[in-house]
Amino acid sequence: MKKKVMVGMSGGIDSSVTAYMLQKDGFEVEGVYLKLHNRTDGYHEKNIGYIKDVAEYLGIKYHILDLADKFTQEVYDYFVDSYLQGTTPNPCVKCNRQIKFGAMLKFAKDHKASYLATGHYAKTDGKFFYEADDKTKDQSYFLSQVEKEALPYMMFPLSTYKKEDIIKFAAQLDVAYKKITEKNESQEICFVETVYTDVVKKHANIDIPGDVLDQQGNVVGKHKGYMHYTIGKRRGFTVDGAHVPHFVTKLDPKNNTIVVGEKDALEVNFVTANNLNMYIDDTKFNCGVKLRYRSVTTECEVIINDSKAIIKLKQPAFGVAAGQLAVFYDGQKVIGSGWIENTSK
Repeated sequence: MKKKVMVGMSGGIDSSVTAYMLQKDGFEVEGVYLKLHNRTDGYHEKNIGYIKDVAEYLGIKYHILDLADKFTQEVYDYFVDSYLQGTTPNPCVKCNRQIKFGAMLKFAKDHKASYLATGHYAKTDGKFFYEADDKTKDQSYFLSQVEKEALPYMMFPLSTYKKEDIIKFAAQLDVAYKKITEKNESQEICFVETVYTDVVKKHANIDIPGDVLDQQGNVVGKHKGYMHYTIGKRRGFTVDGAHVPHFVTKLDPKNNTIVVGEKDALEVNFVTANNLNMYIDDTKFNCGVKLRYRSVTTECEVIINDSKAIIKLKQPAFGVAAGQLAVFYDGQKVIGSGWIENTSK
């Protein structure tokens, strides 16, 4: 008897090829589309049309799972609230934990699927996540908050391929190919069409000018509203008499001020992370850590105490933002992660 795999399908190349690959490997495949936004611009109808074409070509069943309300509560509201509080959110990480490998996994199990597969570029052995072979597409960072109980049910068929390989596979999908290749690549944040400020503007007045402070607390310039800035930003504010670049080092939502300094002011040697999600039981260990998605891995020592991780970096990092994720790596293996709470020199 064939094992059933539920495939999270968006209508794009990656998830379509995932379904195709698994069917070729002998699995019973069904697809599920997540309706995550209450959009009225034809967005969902277009995506479902792509999925219908692929499903008809493969001869598989597909479902539509409306999670818009849960997505709003768990991801969208968190995104907006983070900027209001002066932190930098990572909504994709929240979505993977709560929605894709939370609610969608439950849906797959309820429909008697043995596995849930997606088009993510990452690896898993059922106990840990690992980086994908294509490091330019690797998404292990974004998966590191998924609960360990979910890992045995997850499959990532694209983990050993490069994007150009996936496009070649997609060409074998016959009539569906032209449509799914015309579909735009998924945005990094699916509900942000252009810039994040457009989303936040719907919920708050973000254009309230305020003071720019130096490292000693002196007023040295003006800014256009603290929510326009993230740690490390170097434009969009004034610094009186400055002859070298200045960078945002701190946001103060209560007083609508931002603190700036020269590049060395961004230097961080210690990071505290909370809301840990660990795949190992050790409370003291050495590892590599990524402090944002596109950052290089930095060697560090980690001590876990009272459900928080104290991360001592072997080399200083720059522009580390509260609200982002610290992901711990042992080589290519993800061994845990935590949300960055604060930093220090």
